[in-house]
Amino acid sequence: MKKRLYQSNAASYFREYSSIFLFIVVLFLMGVIFGAIVVNSMSFTQKENLFYYLSQFFGQVSNGEVADNSDIFVQSFLHNSKFIGLMWVLGISIIGLPIILILLFLKGMVVGFTVGFLVSQMGWKGFGLAVASIMPQNLVIIPIFILMSAFSVIFSMRMIKKQFMKKYAQPILPFFKGYVVALVAALVFISVASGLEAYVSPWLMKTMISSSMLK
Repeated sequence: MKKRLYQSNAASYFREYSSIFLFIVVLFLMGVIFGAIVVNSMSFTQKENLFYYLSQFFGQVSNGEVADNSDIFVQSFLHNSKFIGLMWVLGISIIGLPIILILLFLKGMVVGFTVGFLVSQMGWKGFGLAVASIMPQNLVIIPIFILMSAFSVIFSMRMIKKQFMKKYAQPILPFFKGYVVALVAALVFISVASGLEAYVSPWLMKTMISSSMLK
């Protein structure tokens, strides 16, 4: 009974704010597209210099000269947790709404630039390398970032209504409790993504680089 009630409340919540979730997804995709466009706007020299450093990194991965898996896990978890935590904090501030949207756009831009650069320099081989290096963790991270961005925007809007609309009678505390739960759940999933980045992505990258496809 409780499970059905929870599912009903969740479905009602997503229906109520469907326009916000759609806007967040579209904004992220716009960031991805913009990141890919930035690659095309780079000069030949800039691309060559960046690809040189990237090739050096690929060589280190192929030779096993990369950071320890546990170090990668910690660095990934801290980086993504700070990003999520910043969004969460911005959500409880009245002025944080536009910054949340900017951060999400930048996240999409980074993904688009990474994939776009590898594809522009290496074609299908670059696409395969992008899939091996960034897809495993981003299959978890991107949905979490999108959901957390939406939750932060929604909570920020509630704070604005509470502050400036006297007729807004809905109490903030119940929503704040849910907001805290969302943060904890996001951190759990971030740890899963960090595990993928630390233990799965390096192996996939080494396999791809060592294969005849990238030789």
